[in-house]
Amino acid sequence: MARQKGTQHRQGPRLQRGLSNRNIQLIALGGAIGTGLFMGSGSTISQAGPSILLVYVILGFMLFLIMRAMGEILIYNLKYKSFQDFAHDLIGPWAGYVTGWTYWFLWVVIAIGDMIVVTGYFNFWIHSMVISAICTVALLGALVMINLFAVKLFGDVEFWFALIKIGAIVALILVGVAMVISGFRGPTGEVSSFSHLWDHGGFFPTGSRGFLAAFSMAIYSFIGTELIGTTAAETQDPKRTIPRAINRVPMRIAIFYVGALSVIMAITPWNAIDPAQSPFVSLFSMVGLGAAASIMNFVVLTSAASSTNSGIFSSSRMMYGLAKSGQAHRVFGGLSEHHVPRRALLLIGLLVLLFIPILFLGGSVLQGFELISSVATTLILFIWGLILVSYIRFVHQHPAEHAAAEFKLHGASWTPWLGIAFIVFIIGVLIYFPATRLPVCLTPLWFVLLGITWSIRKHHGEVDA
Repeated sequence: MARQKGTQHRQGPRLQRGLSNRNIQLIALGGAIGTGLFMGSGSTISQAGPSILLVYVILGFMLFLIMRAMGEILIYNLKYKSFQDFAHDLIGPWAGYVTGWTYWFLWVVIAIGDMIVVTGYFNFWIHSMVISAICTVALLGALVMINLFAVKLFGDVEFWFALIKIGAIVALILVGVAMVISGFRGPTGEVSSFSHLWDHGGFFPTGSRGFLAAFSMAIYSFIGTELIGTTAAETQDPKRTIPRAINRVPMRIAIFYVGALSVIMAITPWNAIDPAQSPFVSLFSMVGLGAAASIMNFVVLTSAASSTNSGIFSSSRMMYGLAKSGQAHRVFGGLSEHHVPRRALLLIGLLVLLFIPILFLGGSVLQGFELISSVATTLILFIWGLILVSYIRFVHQHPAEHAAAEFKLHGASWTPWLGIAFIVFIIGVLIYFPATRLPVCLTPLWFVLLGITWSIRKHHGEVDA
């Protein structure tokens, strides 16, 4: 019965390969520049000081390993629509179920957090949280409408969102370097200098505790890089575009994280940066460039909107994949005339409206955002871990295909285990700090819920095993 239902679900219209190489490259690039960089970097800088740069380098290296592993599996079998599919195939149906629903929940949570942040950015101009929230709801409606049309429109919108982010960060780096060279005096009255990276208490001014505390928000900043793994079924020429997007991850991290934050801390010493504000916005405000601050506020607003747009896209595709395999209600397995999962998109749009009560009950934009980011960080660590476990299974089950692969994760006998050990270590770090302990400790309840629902659906023969 389960097999018969799954076969019926797979009939009918299919997702279209409407994302070009240009779209994939910019989606990958935009995914690597998340809301955590723009909104959360003030918090991470206040926690770790200049050593935040090393945090991003370490995370970037680990994420590159995970992306290489994911890319090798997706290229091995182009029938995989996402990493949910290969987790189902390589580990077991339960793994596909848990991966799909967890990633769906992750992006719903992130989209809620991004809408909270967007409200704060609107309030930069409006100075009324109620009106700002109304503007955010209107923006959310526009993003859902974009996703309801052909996937090419989503790709084109993300292309322009990413270009705005890239242009803004490159401009910030160039202007910041010019300020340092010209001896510009920052808001503290000190001459701008890259020596601020070590002359205000050293490179590790808050010690190992501050260094480790910064990992939570820093990990949140990188959520979205794995979006490449949810576009596989809608990508033109995936054998060429996916490896190119993944191989550029280290360069993007070096420029957009290490480069941008180095310039910010060279102009404004780390201990003078307000953790409650985006340093990308406050930098220009503090040096008296009000118009530039408004422009940068627009940029970070579009960045958060881009992240929400990606969340709506990826979570709807996960729900569609779950429905096609009988792991979600079949009503979400249908496609519209534009070949998009319309019902899944509309449900996610409604769920994201939960940002309104969270925003007004949370006390502040930053508090609401930090709560959401802690939950999302825990969930993405689980997803990254399952990708690595899937890769270990892939190498064990398909050694000949792995050996012959042109695009592969080198050191396959030990690098996945290094990544898993790092994830376990970071979970321990999150449990150690009070600010992130509660979300981490509550996360197992989500997996208990998934275990119960999996057992029920399996008992009734509703899952495609």
